[in-house]
Amino acid sequence: MTTKGQNKSYDYFSANAQVAEFEEQLLQSQQRIAELESLNAQLQALARSESIDDNTAKFAVPIDKIVCNPEQVRRYFDIDKLATLTASIKEVGVQSPLWLRPEQDGKYLLIAGERRYRAARNAGLMEVPALILNVDDASALKLSLLENLQREDLNPIEETEGILNLLSWQMDCTVKEVIALLNRKAHLDKKKVEWSDENTENVFRKQWEIVESVFMTVGKLSPESFRVSRLPLLNMPIDVIEVLRSGQIEYTKARAIATLKDKAKRASLLKKAIAEKLSLADIRDWIKETKDQEPPSLKREFQDISQKILKSSQWSDPKKAKKIASLLEQLESLLAD
Repeated sequence: MTTKGQNKSYDYFSANAQVAEFEEQLLQSQQRIAELESLNAQLQALARSESIDDNTAKFAVPIDKIVCNPEQVRRYFDIDKLATLTASIKEVGVQSPLWLRPEQDGKYLLIAGERRYRAARNAGLMEVPALILNVDDASALKLSLLENLQREDLNPIEETEGILNLLSWQMDCTVKEVIALLNRKAHLDKKKVEWSDENTENVFRKQWEIVESVFMTVGKLSPESFRVSRLPLLNMPIDVIEVLRSGQIEYTKARAIATLKDKAKRASLLKKAIAEKLSLADIRDWIKETKDQEPPSLKREFQDISQKILKSSQWSDPKKAKKIASLLEQLESLLAD
């Protein structure tokens, strides 16, 4: 039999374990925030070419020893801008060093400067100036993400993916879990829900502190504006995403075009919007006109008729009610088949 004193002892140790667990979570949260601040400070120093210290050295590196980062957030490189940079490099060389991390096989992982690397390769250079950073895999990835996210020419799709990846790495969870956390916070703010579980609230609060530190460091958008204006971009049709990724159209126009369900009409509007540089108002007018010309769908007709039947007084007429019942039987039979 368990005595009252034994229960108190159990409660005491259980409470102590919970406190210890929370303190550990708090410490991890503070460490992750401090780490991101440190990486950002290193990034700013690198950008000013001030970080030639014990962990950084400047070299001329053979271009065939450089490996592009597969986790690079930037995937599209404007052909015309790349050609202009290539011509400049042919004339004056690479003016700003690439950031590299040494690999075990004698290669170097590219952390920042892929556009310069591509242009230098196109220009026929055999080697390029580089800063060699002795950082671990995680720090290399985060530095690369931060460097790209703080540039102004990143397109909205790449920026959205980059922020999600940085949040995922910083919080040690999946991208889906990051999105769920953003939506959960919005729900709590809207409903002003009170937590029933203090431990859950504490864990959530620590997670949210990391989220806020990431957005503050990146310096673009707030968590809520990111959730509302950027996350929906990832749910657009792939043809719209690819056009947006290539920088051929603004994201507000892309979101409007994505509302067209018909693939052929959407492709036609994308082509027209790019070629004729349509405004957002022009695009919306085109979509409205197209939708007005469409015949009503069977599904929409059924919904309209159902609403009319529910609101009508036909149910009080026995003959009409009998006919409605007969039609319902036919529908049920059709569904069964």
